[in-house]
Amino acid sequence: MLDEAMVALAASVGSGVVQAAGTDAWQVMRNRVARVFGRGDRQQEAVQLERLDRTAAELTAAGQDADEPEGNEPAANGSEERARHGAAWRTRTEDLLEQLDPDERAAVAAEFRALLDAAAAAAARPAAGGFTRNTYFGPTAVQSGDGNVQVNRFDSRP
Repeated sequence: MLDEAMVALAASVGSGVVQAAGTDAWQVMRNRVARVFGRGDRQQEAVQLERLDRTAAELTAAGQDADEPEGNEPAANGSEERARHGAAWRTRTEDLLEQLDPDERAAVAAEFRALLDAAAAAAARPAAGGFTRNTYFGPTAVQSGDGNVQVNRFDSRP
């Protein structure tokens, strides 16, 4: 049986997989999750990559179904699909952690924590050369780059 910290970590992995699907962080999450689950076995890693790809495809399809006009009842609500896939990856993670001896479990837990940190960092970076998920209503000034200075004046003085 897993302690609370391992159960919480498994839940974070499940949520992380679901949250990363369809974002810029997906490739980081996908490849590293498969590597951790594969544990050095290329065939097992390939199986996990297929599962991850199926997860991403089903979540994408569920998200598109949710955007359909009213009257077209989607097969499954997008949030239901997200919950289902999150629970599935949580269970897979718990199963993996339970079968490991304490030293291996600690090492795998550290790998999972590192990949969650990497995925979070990837999600925090804007897409190359642009912005993501910004909606502006009304006058807007946008500036990008490091070390830039912007001065805004709202009076008639030059």
